[in-house]
Amino acid sequence: MLERWIEALLTLGRHRTRSAVTAATMAWGMFMLVILLGASTGLRNGAEFVFRDDASNSLWIYPSVTTQAHEGTPTGQTIRFDLDDITAIQRAIPEVEYITGRFYPPDELTIVCDGRKAVFPVRATHPDHRHLERTEVTQGRFLNAIDLARRRKVAVIGLEVAAHFFAGREALGQTLMIAGAPYRIVGVFDDIGGENERRMLYVPITTAQLVFAGGRRVDQIMLTVPESRISEGERVEAEVRRVLARRHGFSPSDPGAIRVRSMIEQAAEIRGVIDGIELFTWLVGLGTSLAGVVGVGNITLIGVQERTREFGVRRALGATGAQIVALVVREALTLTVLSGGAGLVLGASVLELLGPNLPANELFRDPRADLESLLVATAVLITAGALAGGAAAARASRLTPAEALRG
Repeated sequence: MLERWIEALLTLGRHRTRSAVTAATMAWGMFMLVILLGASTGLRNGAEFVFRDDASNSLWIYPSVTTQAHEGTPTGQTIRFDLDDITAIQRAIPEVEYITGRFYPPDELTIVCDGRKAVFPVRATHPDHRHLERTEVTQGRFLNAIDLARRRKVAVIGLEVAAHFFAGREALGQTLMIAGAPYRIVGVFDDIGGENERRMLYVPITTAQLVFAGGRRVDQIMLTVPESRISEGERVEAEVRRVLARRHGFSPSDPGAIRVRSMIEQAAEIRGVIDGIELFTWLVGLGTSLAGVVGVGNITLIGVQERTREFGVRRALGATGAQIVALVVREALTLTVLSGGAGLVLGASVLELLGPNLPANELFRDPRADLESLLVATAVLITAGALAGGAAAARASRLTPAEALRG
């Protein structure tokens, strides 16, 4: 078997210029295919980076002002959410996975600890909020149901807050003064959303409502749909509108009464665009590679014509048609796989070298040729080689010894 592959290499070496030009075309086609696939991967990574901080299977609901009269209620009515809205949504819509409310304390809250002062943003939420913001607790715990039920003055602080007040010291169990009230630190968290997210403090929504005289007001509702049921996102959004419309007396079709920011829809749109780009990438890359395949097929066919007498001798000495076919296909595969493989390796190497060194960009990050794409490209390469030699091999196999010797 080794001798047969060596023979294929020697045969290609007899026409070095012709083989080199065809090999360069094939290598360029595979190189461009890998580069384009890496670029589409960079776009997909960029899209995932955009959603790194917020769950892409979430809905964010904000109260607004009615724009339609409904059952005797005039337009211009201000909608206000409360804690009972969250309970109603949970009971009415089983597809809801996690749900949280946000109550907005004053923007500028002074945090004091051991004589040090600083201004950090405070979020008043439910325990499920950590799933919406992908908050990772690194020490202690997050808020829980008991904290809300008892209106405990507890806080979960970001790494930036911990570093500011407790550099080199244990933060858990310490007390912070938030707007003049003492809060015990029960957890420290990290957040892939960046430094601004790590500057947050989380407190129970019921505690903040009590401290800042918010009653039961909720300024924002956030919920997620399980990934397995994400296709039902539009229906869940419609159900949320119906539940809130029934509770607050506005028309479910009123676009102004509440505002819904659908991360599900945004993520689906972006993924659809990227899927289209990837399909276009494959078409362009395969089209470029096709030029190389045609070149391999042409020189293989020319080689068959030039070696007609050789094939006649082989047939006269007992070679079968299948052996002649294998000989021709092997030569086509050798040229295709070696040249295309070189382009594939070169393309992957360029991506590996350039990817980590590209400037930080939220829309295009870490372009790489993933293993699955490389395996598919390799399969395409081998198939192309077999097809390139197939037509010429079929012609060679039909030659009888007498015809071949006369040729």
